[in-house]
Amino acid sequence: MSNAATETTPQNPPPAAATTIGRRRATNLIARGEPMVWLTGGCVVAAVLMIVALLGYITVNGFTTFWPLPVEQITLKNGKVLVGEPTRRETYRATSVGPGEAAAAIERVLYRTGNFDITGEDFTWVDMPSVREKQWPQWAMVIERESWGNAYGMLEGIVVSGREVRDPQQAWTMLQDLHPRVRKFVEDIHNIEKNEIGAVARQQNDLRLGLRRVELRHGKDSPQYRDMVAANAAKDVELQKKFEELSSRVHTLREQANVARLIIRAPGGAVVPADRSKPDQPMFVSQIVRVYPANQLGTGGRFGVYLSRWWEYLTADPREANTEGGVFPAIFGTVLLTFIMIIFVVPIGVITAIYLREYAKQGLLLSFVRICVNNLAGVPSIVFGVFGLGFFCYLIGGQLDKSFFPERLPDPTIGKSALIWASLTLALLTLPVVIVATEEALAAVPGSMREGSYACGASKWQTIRRIVLPRAMPGIMTGMILAIARGAGEVAPLMLVGAVKLAPELPISGHPGELFGINRSFMHLGFHIYDLGFQSRNSEAAKSMVYTTTFLLIGIVVLLNLAAMFIRTRLRKTYAGGQF
Repeated sequence: MSNAATETTPQNPPPAAATTIGRRRATNLIARGEPMVWLTGGCVVAAVLMIVALLGYITVNGFTTFWPLPVEQITLKNGKVLVGEPTRRETYRATSVGPGEAAAAIERVLYRTGNFDITGEDFTWVDMPSVREKQWPQWAMVIERESWGNAYGMLEGIVVSGREVRDPQQAWTMLQDLHPRVRKFVEDIHNIEKNEIGAVARQQNDLRLGLRRVELRHGKDSPQYRDMVAANAAKDVELQKKFEELSSRVHTLREQANVARLIIRAPGGAVVPADRSKPDQPMFVSQIVRVYPANQLGTGGRFGVYLSRWWEYLTADPREANTEGGVFPAIFGTVLLTFIMIIFVVPIGVITAIYLREYAKQGLLLSFVRICVNNLAGVPSIVFGVFGLGFFCYLIGGQLDKSFFPERLPDPTIGKSALIWASLTLALLTLPVVIVATEEALAAVPGSMREGSYACGASKWQTIRRIVLPRAMPGIMTGMILAIARGAGEVAPLMLVGAVKLAPELPISGHPGELFGINRSFMHLGFHIYDLGFQSRNSEAAKSMVYTTTFLLIGIVVLLNLAAMFIRTRLRKTYAGGQF
């Protein structure tokens, strides 16, 4: 009986505390970590998708900017005729409807109609319900001009040396043969005016400044001043003679360039003119940068125009208020500014970090310095621009002008917005990044390597130079990469210390008297984007160029970073055992 009673007696239940603990372990998912894994992974995916979407949107819009579109001739129900390229479509709701009627969705198309010198507008919205007829004429031409933007119209003929040809096919054949030779004359004129006549003007200015220098040092009544006047008189006559010869050459070339006129009939019957003040005179062939019959182009022809536009964009100067032409000066200025910034910021940042990490006594003062460096990284960039303008341009540059270039005053030589001051301002802006990255790289070098070097009899500087710095170099390169990414895209400081809308000369020169061009203003891709987006005469014409220039700026920053990353990778392989 006792055994049976024992078998039927239930086992003692577990303690209440043990049951509670078991339930908590079964239900507390946060303690197991899965929710945080999904949360962090989802955030990474969201960030990657946003970056890819942004870059994809910029890339698509940037690459399609230069693709040639067909030209449509639209006849509206009111009899008005338009000719242009369809650039954008959208749908809107009609606001004025009858009582009891629902607002209808109306599709409209934005056409680039050009001919600004005739109509006063570049783009026109057309409601599709108001279109009576749409055609694609065979001889509808797209004409890209040096000024006044694109022109659109029908090819009627060409006039060469007084001989007029009215057959469109024959005129197009003659234009294809004539246009390259005429454009060569235009390029020769630009080269003479920019280089040779510009050199004569600089020499004449140097004579004037030399005389002014002697006047300041010795006075107008001194024999030195009289001797300089006599010497300058002979040189000035020679320079004036050279200037007249160059002007005569330019006049001859311009006459040779203006031997042909192209007759393009715009909608409404007006002829596309050479000069807005003379509407009856057809445009010169020399005014045309690129011309093609848009509706006769096949895939190969469109691709040729596309590549031609890209080549012009990357190698030519801007024109038509920066909405047409190229951005080569901006590319050159951006890359040169970044290189000069790196030349300044890397040595100063590395030396500062070496002192803070290796030489300075750790304490309250050093902690305060580090806090200041970290806070400096959070200062708005426009503040650095104001500081650069006041300290570098006006204070230091103004003193240098008074000491070394008094004859040029009140016109400043170096005490103004210039490439050198913009580079120093960006170097100051990115200095905290380099200092912090270099300190971390120095701290990551194992202490045993330092001790081994000391044990072999090396001094502190020998240890830093031969042991610590080579192994910290990948980390230093990381700081330089971050500085490139930060500095190359900054715009706000450059608006105050050097970047301009249009710089006719590149910010570099081989002449020591011109300070090798470092005192010149320059163009920058970031400022170019701002100018296109907010200061352009025609926002619609500039919109596509904004995407293209943004894509180009991102590409240049990526290439600079890839070059630095390649060097960093090589250094890591060389010192694989010593870097963090």
